Amino acid sequence: MKHRIRSTAGPAVAALVAGVALAGCSSGSTPSSAVSSAAAAVQSKASELASAASSAVGGLASSAQSALASAESAASSAVAGVQGGLDAKADVTLGTAVTDADGKLDVPVTVVNHDSQPRKYTIQVDFKDANGNRLDVSVLTVPEVAAGATMQATATSNRKLTGDVKVSVAAALRY
Repeated sequence: MKHRIRSTAGPAVAALVAGVALAGCSSGSTPSSAVSSAAAAVQSKASELASAASSAVGGLASSAQSALASAESAASSAVAGVQGGLDAKADVTLGTAVTDADGKLDVPVTVVNHDSQPRKYTIQVDFKDANGNRLDVSVLTVPEVAAGATMQATATSNRKLTGDVKVSVAAALRY
């Protein structure tokens, strides 16, 4: 997940340098001591801003990990709650993910019931980055699909996802 952090450091640092330089010149100090003082002040402010940016990025990463942990827990519970389910990954195919108006990814899901009786499906869809790291997980329940019939559904990520996101069927149970 990519976030932009805006900084007002540019104008603040410029004002700080100008103020220190002017103060240095008006107090009778030498120009080199004013420059040294200004450089120290700029370095201190830059260090402070870098620390604040690092803290903000850490907070965003922590928030994303918390959201992922919550989604993984819910998915695990939903799949584990299916009694008597049979593996049905072969019955499920995913289409191409598209970004919705909220920035979340919608993935078309096609379910073909190859069984001779009507069946329900619980499907877990994983959203992963290019390195295979899980970014999000979604579970959907497809209501009864008639014997031999096909049904369409949509799996939606729980949060905004950007970049090269791969989707896959992590689990599909027919019951």
